[in-house]
Amino acid sequence: MALYLIGDIQGCDGALQRLLDKLDFSPSRDTLYVLGDLVNRGPDSAAVLRRMMAYGDAARCILGNHDLHLLAIAHGARAPDRRDTLDGVLDASDRDAMLTWLMHQPLARRIQLQGHVLLLVHAGVLPQWSVEHTLTLADEVASMLQSAQAQTFFDAMYSNLPARWSEGLQGVERWRVIVNALTRIRFCTAQGEMEFETKEGAPAAPAGFMPWFDAPDRATQAVGVAFGHWSMLGRLHRENLYSLDTGCVWGGSLSALRLDSCGDPARHELLQVACPMAQQPARDTQKRS
Repeated sequence: MALYLIGDIQGCDGALQRLLDKLDFSPSRDTLYVLGDLVNRGPDSAAVLRRMMAYGDAARCILGNHDLHLLAIAHGARAPDRRDTLDGVLDASDRDAMLTWLMHQPLARRIQLQGHVLLLVHAGVLPQWSVEHTLTLADEVASMLQSAQAQTFFDAMYSNLPARWSEGLQGVERWRVIVNALTRIRFCTAQGEMEFETKEGAPAAPAGFMPWFDAPDRATQAVGVAFGHWSMLGRLHRENLYSLDTGCVWGGSLSALRLDSCGDPARHELLQVACPMAQQPARDTQKRS
C-alpha cells in the first residue's frame, strides 16, 4: 500500500493519467491525497472529478480556491471568468453529482505515519493556528457548505477582508477568513495579517510581509505541512514543508510525493510528469487567486 500526495491538477486529466501510470497506482491498494484545485484552467475538469469520485476512499481530496470558484458559479454567486474552463462540469448531465461530491470535500486533512504528523492544506495556514485548530476551523466550513448557509457564503465569498483572524469573528466574515487562509494565502505578517495582491515567488514579499511558512513562532513548525497553490514558489528544500504545485496547467509538471510508510521525510519520493501548456501564464486580476 502506497500513499501519494498530488499537487494542483486543474483539469489536466491527461497529465494525471500519465502520472498515475508512472506511480503504478491501484485504487484497491493505494491512496491519493489531492491538495486542492482539481478543476479549472485545464482542458477536462469533469474527467478529473469523475475519476476521483470513482476511486472512492482511495482518493481523499481537499478544496482549493478554483474548486470553490466552481461552486460559487454553480450557485449563481459569480459569473465565469474569461479564462475559466468549467463548462464541461456546469453543462454535464451528471453536474449535480459532481458538485455534491465537491461540496463534501474538506479544507484540510491530517495524515499520521508512525508518530509523524502531516497537515494537508491547499495554500497555507495562519501562524497562530495549530494543527488541531486548523482542522476544527476547516470542519466549521465543511459543515456550513453542507447546509442552507452555503448560498449566503458564496454570495459574499469574494473579498480579502477581514485580513486577520480573530476568534470573535462570526458568520460570513469568520468563514471567509478561514477559506482565504487555507485556499489563498501566500504572504502574511508575523501577526497573521494576509496579503493577496502579490502572486510572485517568495522574494517578492511586500514590505512587512513574508511567506506564511516563514512567520516566526508558527504553531505548525514542528509538523509537516503539504500544500499547493503557489506555482511560482518553486521547489522548497526544507524539512517539514512540501510544496507540490509545480505549474502543470502552465506547461510545468504534475507532481506526486510518495510518502515513506514510516513517515521519514528523507525517504519521501518525488515523482513528476511533464505537462503541455494548457494556458499562458498571466496576471489575472478578475478572479480570486
